[in-house]
Amino acid sequence: MNRDGKVLIAKRPDGTHQGGLWEFPGGKLESNEPVQDALKRELHEELGINIQHAHPLMRVHHDYPDKSVLLDVWKITAFTGEAHGKEGQTVKWINTGDLNQYDFPEANQPIVKSAQLPDRYMITGDYKSLNEAAEHLKKRIKQGIRLIQFRANYLSDDEYLAWSTRLLEMCAKLNVGLILNRDLEVIKTLSPDGIHLSAKRLMACQSRPVSKQQWFSASVHNEQELEKALRIDIDFVVVAPVLKTQTHPEAEPLGWDRFRLISEKATCPVYALGGLSVEHMDLAYMHGAQGIAAIRGLYAES
Repeated sequence: MNRDGKVLIAKRPDGTHQGGLWEFPGGKLESNEPVQDALKRELHEELGINIQHAHPLMRVHHDYPDKSVLLDVWKITAFTGEAHGKEGQTVKWINTGDLNQYDFPEANQPIVKSAQLPDRYMITGDYKSLNEAAEHLKKRIKQGIRLIQFRANYLSDDEYLAWSTRLLEMCAKLNVGLILNRDLEVIKTLSPDGIHLSAKRLMACQSRPVSKQQWFSASVHNEQELEKALRIDIDFVVVAPVLKTQTHPEAEPLGWDRFRLISEKATCPVYALGGLSVEHMDLAYMHGAQGIAAIRGLYAES
């Protein structure tokens, strides 16, 4: 990623596996070569850049008819040098919102979704009024939040519908995604940026309930729920609770090792949720997370 938030893509040479399609630059590990060393070597050889800062993003296992691949994906946020096709390949910087206009290998599809998602995913708390909710969201958006889940179990269906209508209009003007968390029948007249299913709703869902142009996410707590989410074409999941939480103190936390086992099986981006703050971000990255989801903890309350 460059300083403007654009992502670099490259075109695979004709005659190679998946030739003619676009990809995210990288290469193969040599025997016994550490991943970070391979990353630095390959991107210097292919693009002429030197990595200054990178963190793990996800690992993608994918089976093609003729071969199986494991993609160890890293996000590079600082580098020196001017990225160019050092080996004669076509490269270009594009807005992440335009990634869907390019044809990528099937194994790259989870990476496309990951590149379009932020590392902080805000979940709303309790508000006394719609105005209070709107002002709180504006404050968080001003601080950099770009994706919000509107979860408000304390509202009636009619209230949720009214509040959602107002908040969707506000977020659209501010270019921020708002994902709704409610029974689909309640919000069927709305066009949100996405919908989120609780684990209970997920297990009762038989097929993807929204278009490919909208985000589809769900809460999962174990491998069984993750498998169900993947079967119905989920875009990303929220795995919880990683640590003890104020919201559900009775829930047994997964811990980071169990979180890693679940994220390793996910062929989609995974957010860590439960007792976390931005101070846990690097730890979340190291265990396979896209980033952190939280009601509190993404910023100091003020």
